[in-house]
Amino acid sequence: MDSPYRSELLAAISAVQRAAALSQSLISSRDKGTIQKDDLSPVTVGDFAIQALLTAALHDSFPDDGFVGEESAAELRSDPALRARVWGAVTEFAAVVPGSEERMCEMIDWCGSGTPDQAGKRVWVFDPIDGTKTFVQGQMYAINVALLVGGKQVLSVVGSPTLAVDAKAPIMNDSVDPTGRGSILFAVKGYGAYVRPLPGSPEEVEIRRLEPVAEGLALPDLRLVTSVYMADSGADDVHKAVAEKLGIAYPGSDLLAWVVRWVSLALGLANTTVWVYKRRDRLAKIWDHAGAMLLFEEAGGKITDVDGKDIDLSVGRKMTANYGWVAAPKHLHGAVLNAVQETLREQGRNDLLAQ
Repeated sequence: MDSPYRSELLAAISAVQRAAALSQSLISSRDKGTIQKDDLSPVTVGDFAIQALLTAALHDSFPDDGFVGEESAAELRSDPALRARVWGAVTEFAAVVPGSEERMCEMIDWCGSGTPDQAGKRVWVFDPIDGTKTFVQGQMYAINVALLVGGKQVLSVVGSPTLAVDAKAPIMNDSVDPTGRGSILFAVKGYGAYVRPLPGSPEEVEIRRLEPVAEGLALPDLRLVTSVYMADSGADDVHKAVAEKLGIAYPGSDLLAWVVRWVSLALGLANTTVWVYKRRDRLAKIWDHAGAMLLFEEAGGKITDVDGKDIDLSVGRKMTANYGWVAAPKHLHGAVLNAVQETLREQGRNDLLAQ
């Protein structure tokens, strides 16, 4: 793809390939170094090591850019054994290795304390492993890289080590690529979205442009992707009632990781997602969505929150300007949004509607 961000794209794809190799090396490990964060979500050696690998590689190529990522290095500084394991993974797989364990921790903390509004800097946003719960089971997960300029997403690279390039709908958490090759999706704003096999140089692999969502689709043609069996933050009764109102199958594709959900939408394995959090004060996190949702937008999708507001990635690490998600083909988005809001009113959930 020729675009103003060709150098950034090539650097990000190369870094994601190495990150994917690191993550896959841990899949067969009985002990993935899993610990528990304060919010009880699992963190693995892979999360820390991949965040360090991505930061080191892209800082080396673009030293003036800023970074945002999910993890901080607090646990590594307090646990020498875990820090040593992360350092070993980084030195084995990274093309650019930080100068020391302490430098590695500093780079992880650049992300862990970073915000998307860094005094005019371009900002890279990482989710080193989205879907850690499924990753530790050898199921669907993704590595998410986004570049923001002025708080707007301009580039996306997503590594999907367990998702086949030619995957068929519906996909589930355990729909793992039998070939073991996986895929990379990438997009630059205004230049379309693409998919390719994960391994190999750009000259060696077939790169396919993703077809835009067909404008002739009608409401009965909508195919949902959601998360039912592993996520506990969503209002499942609302999601099911919306699907019934639209006359579409529920749950459709059932995927835990948000990045994999955006990937499934871009690939046309689904074309709609609705997510109503159980409470208005539940907030999305930027690394679960930045970049990945650009893939669907570049394939003809429209994304807003439950209130119909555009998504604002500039406000901080937590997306305080938006509540929930509604994504659908552009020409059907209004109907899906209306179905969500009507369902909330019918269920008497005024607490979940904008006041």
